[in-house]
Amino acid sequence: MEGKGEVFSMRQLNLMVRDAVEMHLPDEYWVEAELAECRESRGHCYMELVENDERTKTPVARASAKCWRQTWAVIEPHFVRVTGQPLHAGMKVLLRVYAQYHEAYGFSWIVTDIDPTFTIGDLARRRAEIIAQLKQEGVFDLQKGLRLPVFCQRIAIISSATAAGYGDFCRQLEENDYGFVFHTELFNATMQGEQTEQSIINALNEIYAKSAARPSPSALHEAPSALPEPPFDCVVIIRGGGATADMSGFDTLLLAENVAQFPLPIITGIGHDRDECILDMVSHRRVKTPTAAAALLIEHLGTTYHQLETARQRIATAAQHQLADSQAALTTLAQRIPILFKLVKTREDNRLDRSGERIRQAIERQLTANRHRLALAEERIRLLDPQLLLARGYSITLLNGHALTDATQAHAGDEIETRLAKGTLHAVVK
Repeated sequence: MEGKGEVFSMRQLNLMVRDAVEMHLPDEYWVEAELAECRESRGHCYMELVENDERTKTPVARASAKCWRQTWAVIEPHFVRVTGQPLHAGMKVLLRVYAQYHEAYGFSWIVTDIDPTFTIGDLARRRAEIIAQLKQEGVFDLQKGLRLPVFCQRIAIISSATAAGYGDFCRQLEENDYGFVFHTELFNATMQGEQTEQSIINALNEIYAKSAARPSPSALHEAPSALPEPPFDCVVIIRGGGATADMSGFDTLLLAENVAQFPLPIITGIGHDRDECILDMVSHRRVKTPTAAAALLIEHLGTTYHQLETARQRIATAAQHQLADSQAALTTLAQRIPILFKLVKTREDNRLDRSGERIRQAIERQLTANRHRLALAEERIRLLDPQLLLARGYSITLLNGHALTDATQAHAGDEIETRLAKGTLHAVVK
């Protein structure tokens, strides 16, 4: 050991460091830092503090911090009550600390207080930045432009399967006073803690994949008119029964972008009474609780039912009025029919009488004409009567019963008959 001076043990050296720390850092100090890690164990809180470069976002300082059980039991409830959420990684905080160096465990800052108003300001600033970016991207109000389908009955639910709020939501839908039937499908997700953001995004991706599914080309060829409808009318993101203060997972840019640009209307009911989170702001509709989300869907379908019922009553009333008008018209027509029949009968009788008179006159004219023609014919026949010629001295010679007009027609020995006005002569040709 010669020439090396005094040699210390590790414990001795660390005790010297502890004495130096206690001597030169005897006070408590307020420090701004970001929580790289925050966890509880046996009632104590263990933190990893970090300061990042504003430009590169890389750590430029890092230290461990602890908050002992007695202090943490007071600080933590007060912080949650004021900020609306618990301490978690990524949060900026203002801590009051004092330095402690332990010869066995090394250096750490011991937390004696946390200023929640500093965190509120930082959260508000970060939320404002996220909202400004969403508006700059033009997606902040996209969901507001969507409309719930008139018959909104097929509901995709994003929630934890074990959450009390999920059961309350389904029960309220099933037991609605109208007797409406809703078809629901759960997409299980983590609804609190650091996994909230990615878990909800994964559920949205699964819903989108189901909604965007299309039939195969062969199926379309076989039944081109039987295109399937999208399986869901809207999405409901609900949460209940968990730590109502743990809302940090709903205030992230990535989740807001996914919700804002989702093609189906999204209703949020994540069970909190404080100011809206960013998820609420970009959704189609925001309600406070899962049961309020169920009531909204029931009321929406109830509005459709009342509109249909009103339309049905109007149609029935219009049909009754039309039927009454038709019956009145038929009654009036039935009353007019005997009068019209009598008028028609009289007109037809007169027409028949006139027609009968015209026919009778035509028949009489025809009979008169026929009588005249018959009289002329009788006169002509009478004038052609051979008896008149015989009375004038003419005679008719017959040969074999036929009038003989040429002497060469008779031969010697033929017997001929000569008729006179009075009597007949028989002779033989010589």
